[in-house]
Amino acid sequence: MSVWRRYTVIIPISLSIALLVTACSESKASQCERLVSLINKGSDLIDKNKGQQVTTSLQLSKDLEAVTKEIKELNLKDPKLQQFQSSFVKVFETFSQSIATAGKALGSAKTAQPSSEGRVKIQKARGEIDTALTAATNAAKQSDTLASELNKYCSSESK
Repeated sequence: MSVWRRYTVIIPISLSIALLVTACSESKASQCERLVSLINKGSDLIDKNKGQQVTTSLQLSKDLEAVTKEIKELNLKDPKLQQFQSSFVKVFETFSQSIATAGKALGSAKTAQPSSEGRVKIQKARGEIDTALTAATNAAKQSDTLASELNKYCSSESK
């Protein structure tokens, strides 16, 4: 009878430990889901605020900084997902910085006076905006490529 009692205690404890270990080791799919969710959050912010006013652009830049921070703080275990994470952090940092630069330059151009100094200010702003748009365009291309690679990786069989 004492052997039977011992097994009635050991079996539930063993099952509990097994379930705890399984629950703690996050699957590739759930890690992918968390990363993709935050990437989509950032992309949706950009899509929603395209071509908006200066103040909206500056707020978008701050919002993207927050999303970038969330992506950075993901505790991913999968080494390949960590690489994607790092790459997307760089992409969203570029988006954020480019949008902030363009927003500030646009604001500067809007306040320029109709004078030779004002024209210089507008030319400088135009150059800053062009540079920011080029950086954002390159980041968008990189983001598209990364998203495609991430989707392929996440849809492949689990490791």
